[in-house]
Amino acid sequence: MLFNYLQVELRFKLQWLQGILLHLTIVFFAMVLLWHNDSRHSPRWYGHYCNDSSSFVIRITEPLIEKERSFKANAAIEGVFNKEENTPVKGKVQLYFSKDTTVRLLQYGSCILVKKILQPIRNSGNPGAFNYERYSAFHHTFHQVYLTNSDWTLLPEKKTDAFQSFIFSLRSYIVQTIKKYINGSNQETGIAEALLIGYKEDLDKDLVQAYSNAGVVHIIAISGLHLGLIYVMLTQLLNRIPVIRKNKFIKMLLLLGSLWIFSLLTGASASVLRSAVMFTFIVIGKNYFTQSSVYNSLAASAFLLLCYDPYFLWDVGFQLSYLALIGIVGLQQPLNRLVYCKQPWLEKIWSMFTVTLAAQISAFPICLYYFHQFPNLFFITNILAVPLSTIILFAEIFLIAVSGLNFIAVYIGQLTGFMIRIMNKIITGLNSLPYSVWDNIYANIYTTWALHLFVFGFCGWLIYKSSTAFRIAIISLFFYTSLHVYAYLKVRKQVSVIVYNIPKCRAIDFIYGDKYYFIGDSILQKEGQLKNFHLKPARVFLHVGKQDSLLPFLSRSSDLVWFYNKKILLIDKAVDFSRLEEKINIDALIISKNPSLKIASLMDAIRPSMIVFDASNSLWKIAQWKKECLMLALPCFSIPEQGAYVLNIDQQ
Repeated sequence: MLFNYLQVELRFKLQWLQGILLHLTIVFFAMVLLWHNDSRHSPRWYGHYCNDSSSFVIRITEPLIEKERSFKANAAIEGVFNKEENTPVKGKVQLYFSKDTTVRLLQYGSCILVKKILQPIRNSGNPGAFNYERYSAFHHTFHQVYLTNSDWTLLPEKKTDAFQSFIFSLRSYIVQTIKKYINGSNQETGIAEALLIGYKEDLDKDLVQAYSNAGVVHIIAISGLHLGLIYVMLTQLLNRIPVIRKNKFIKMLLLLGSLWIFSLLTGASASVLRSAVMFTFIVIGKNYFTQSSVYNSLAASAFLLLCYDPYFLWDVGFQLSYLALIGIVGLQQPLNRLVYCKQPWLEKIWSMFTVTLAAQISAFPICLYYFHQFPNLFFITNILAVPLSTIILFAEIFLIAVSGLNFIAVYIGQLTGFMIRIMNKIITGLNSLPYSVWDNIYANIYTTWALHLFVFGFCGWLIYKSSTAFRIAIISLFFYTSLHVYAYLKVRKQVSVIVYNIPKCRAIDFIYGDKYYFIGDSILQKEGQLKNFHLKPARVFLHVGKQDSLLPFLSRSSDLVWFYNKKILLIDKAVDFSRLEEKINIDALIISKNPSLKIASLMDAIRPSMIVFDASNSLWKIAQWKKECLMLALPCFSIPEQGAYVLNIDQQ
């Protein structure tokens, strides 16, 4: 008996050891993959060979995209010239071209010789801002460069890939067809392009924000929803054809072929390919494994994608896709069984609601982390917009199919544009309702994990009546609440001044607790893309939500601001201070809007502890002022180069 006990104990310890070794192996494998996929570790990476005098041979890897002030293109560096020695290299770079006629000569595959220093991609430095530097690094891009007509020379050779050329040509044809037949503003054509092929350059930014607030932004981002709609439609269609229904192999080929053709039709973007791989595993699993688990199919597709590019793990689309699908697979049926509907039409509405609810429950913790808002009307918007967007999607596919028949395409385009206008009015109308969105929700990595644990525990208790799962839910909810209380207590003590890094704009927040007083350009006071992108993340990050014109301990006299024990001088125009025998001490001098002044003349009247040049000034002018500060031994801070300036004030 003792021997049997020792055997069981030994077997248990061996299994435990095997589990530990397996997890260590997976971690090691993941670290090796991450290291290998970092292009900077390649001996041929261009960064190992370039210096301030280097020239670069660069191949444009996609058609140029027109922006407001420039043309943008992703490109690959293929050679570095150092003293007439050409070194073959590899690596990606982001190009911005000034708007002149010669840029029109550039196409996909064009090679150019660039004679300019590459600039590292940096973040804005604003608190809570999107980490664009890390995002670009995960896409293997570390530098960017702005090129005028004199900075580059077009080379005679052109390198293209037949498959990529086909994809870009198809994508261009679809965009031109949509613009031709769906007449209207960007609110119609932009939505049509995004819905069908994920092309977002023509999207109206404020309309996108309305879609996000309404909880239906997923319908204009090509994802598993679109492939799922086509998969369901094709499955129902093929199941009604006796010959195909009985032959699993033909049915599988037709399903996968249709899904991949649609993926190519939409431009083969990363999100579409991710969904296509996921559905490929699901279809193969269902057809060849009688006991196939959809969880295994999801895990296998995720594993394959992460082996291809482990940086997908940090991609928001990747995380949301898998979390939403796991929620639908695991929660939809249990939620559906909670309510019994006698009427078939009520049952369908309830089923649609449970699908939306299951996806929302699974994904909402990470949505709060990234977007800091929750759409309160998500069910209403989804139940109206998803069916309508499905009809629009199929109408657009039909439009592309009959685009050669002008007399038919005109009417299909008009009908599609009309449906898009209706969908836009529904979304913007619901978004304008009071309390349509719960905004400015505080979230960090710890609150997100606590919410995920709460969702896991609560669902486990609801479905399996597990007391352990219920305890996990209660503990995680207590931890989540404690984090919010701690953050609230911390917020009450914060006093600071933030000068934001917003190109061509002046923006300063004086923060006291959860209130702020703003000084800056009027355009940043209005609801819109500038405010949502630059100011909102910082205020959410700092738990600041109320604007107050009577902030405690703040007084202002023209350009001089007293805040707590700090004296801050704001200059945005030419000034001529009289020489004073006793100079005025200033804690921070903030210069904006390119005033015509000399730093030395200011020093006749004031003595600043720090001079801040904000992002509304020209770079060449900041460079001149910095030289003056260096000669006068004055500390200075360049916001375009160093990011946002934050002055934390001690209340003591």
